[in-house]
Amino acid sequence: MKEKYQKEFELIIKELIENETVQQMKNYRQHCDTNCFEHCYTASYYCYNICKKFKLDYKSAARAAMLHDLFLYDWRDPSSHKRWHAFNHPRTAYENALKLFELNDIEKDIILKHMWPTTVIPPKYLEGFVLTIVDKYCAIEETMSYCRKKMKTTKAFKYVYILLGIIFMKK
Repeated sequence: MKEKYQKEFELIIKELIENETVQQMKNYRQHCDTNCFEHCYTASYYCYNICKKFKLDYKSAARAAMLHDLFLYDWRDPSSHKRWHAFNHPRTAYENALKLFELNDIEKDIILKHMWPTTVIPPKYLEGFVLTIVDKYCAIEETMSYCRKKMKTTKAFKYVYILLGIIFMKK
């Protein structure tokens, strides 16, 4: 990203990422070896860029994306939260974010509906759809990145990788 835009992006989310509670997101794994903070930061970066390019409210999108998974529990541990994490964590993130920051209507809607279609009601704003898609993209990329690392470092995976390469090269 151009340095000018990188600085603007950092200024938009500065208040959020310097917050002690938001920093706690680093203590919770999100997808594979990515923590919640890293996941949200990456999603925020993508939302900022996409919304800026399409002349949407990139500030609200970046802020909401940084807070969209502010749930602060290990979702893999059923005793740490209510059931149905995928359905319930947007509300938890929203409530946690409201305790810490003043949010505008767009930010509130983005956080609450970022898991659409599991949230049933779709986002009201285009920025919400951007995060919905970016969030899924980031989850897939984080998982694939982890799998690629595993394939390179685990002996059994190396052999599977070689075998798949041979099979696909024959076609």
